[in-house]
Amino acid sequence: MSQESQQDQRTTRRDVLLGVGIAGAGGVLAACSTAAVPPAGGMPAAAAPGQGAAAPASGQAAAPGQNAGTGGGAATGTLLGMVTDIPVGGGKVFMSHKVVVTQPAKGVFKAFSAVCTHVGCVCNQVANGTINCPCHGSEFKIATGAVVTGPAPAPLPAASINVSNGKIFLA
Repeated sequence: MSQESQQDQRTTRRDVLLGVGIAGAGGVLAACSTAAVPPAGGMPAAAAPGQGAAAPASGQAAAPGQNAGTGGGAATGTLLGMVTDIPVGGGKVFMSHKVVVTQPAKGVFKAFSAVCTHVGCVCNQVANGTINCPCHGSEFKIATGAVVTGPAPAPLPAASINVSNGKIFLA
């Protein structure tokens, strides 16, 4: 073999760096995909998208599709927090459960998956009547989970909660 053909068969540092750069660019492009993310596991399939489970705080019996109010009955599920943690016209993201609880009107509580339907980032803030995703700026209505500002292609899926004795439980 000639010295020129041996040089052609060796991998140079430039070749390795080029390969690593191409692989890294592919990963970045995949992470910023615009494909919709399916609803997060654990969210009830029976709830209509964007129609968060409402829990009236009046203690009245809940209508079908709603949860019990703050009556005297024992609630079941995972304790998220207190109703006093949720401001009227706002909400709170419970990162450990990837759920957001809102209070669009006094005594009305809604819950949604906090996983953005754009690429699966977790919404981290509730402000000015919207649930906000930090990754690409999607915003969702606190009352319905509907998309206000994209790129999210679909509303936030509803989550089921129970409100009892001033406490909010993830059902």
